[in-house]
Amino acid sequence: MNLSVEEFSFVSELVRAEAAIVLEQGKEYLVTSRLGPLAKREGFETLGALIATLRQNQFGPLREKVVDAMTTNETSFFRDITPFEVLKKTVLPDLIEKRRAEKKLALWCAASSSGQEPYSVAMLIKENFPELATWSLSFIATDYSKEMLAQAKNGVYNQAAVNRGLPAKYLVRYFEKHGTDWQVKQEIRSMIQYRELNLVKPFTGIGRVDIVFIRNVLIYFEPEIKRQIFGKVHGVLKSDGYLFLGGAETPLNLDDRFVRAAAGGTVLGGGCYSLKGEQK
Repeated sequence: MNLSVEEFSFVSELVRAEAAIVLEQGKEYLVTSRLGPLAKREGFETLGALIATLRQNQFGPLREKVVDAMTTNETSFFRDITPFEVLKKTVLPDLIEKRRAEKKLALWCAASSSGQEPYSVAMLIKENFPELATWSLSFIATDYSKEMLAQAKNGVYNQAAVNRGLPAKYLVRYFEKHGTDWQVKQEIRSMIQYRELNLVKPFTGIGRVDIVFIRNVLIYFEPEIKRQIFGKVHGVLKSDGYLFLGGAETPLNLDDRFVRAAAGGTVLGGGCYSLKGEQK
């Protein structure tokens, strides 16, 4: 399925307008690999036929499906393990001590994709911080993609998915076997509220949170959009809270209110940031 210059330009402009994601020249293969299967599912003989139909009716349901397909990103359990080690050894112990009187903790996983990241966090909490079972724990996970949200809520993964990064003990304790697939147990699924949210739109319904995970998604945005997102994150993150970014992401030269988080004079790894003046 080869794309013409005009077809690629149309899809690029559509995705940029709706989700602020930039598809540069050379990413034609990405459009083909993600929209090709969608074209078949929707009954089009070619990808070109899908794009032609979309041109004629740019605001119908097909538009949402196309943008949805183009914003689905790679993920895995305990991806880039260091952030989870920082969360377990430093961030959660610090916040638990600070919130012990009120016994309330709020977390938000943005761009949660098919659910591996929020479930990784939930299992880590269940395994290592049993006292939080008696706390008021608000855990929101959001994504632009309705398809990914539906998969995340269901919590069903094939063998290949659970083989990627998931410790064997977690598979045994927190999953149930269903045929050839594995489903996250209800006790873990019930910890998380999944919601639809576009990061380039207002952060409606998030409230004030102690921890924000917005990992491996900012790399797809232009600097000005990144700047706007950091500003909105600043608006929901508590003054002594923590922000986790992907390894290739940084607020440097975008929002100087965020600095690398430190504890006991040691800078934390794992893409962990705090607000300036709130070094631990």
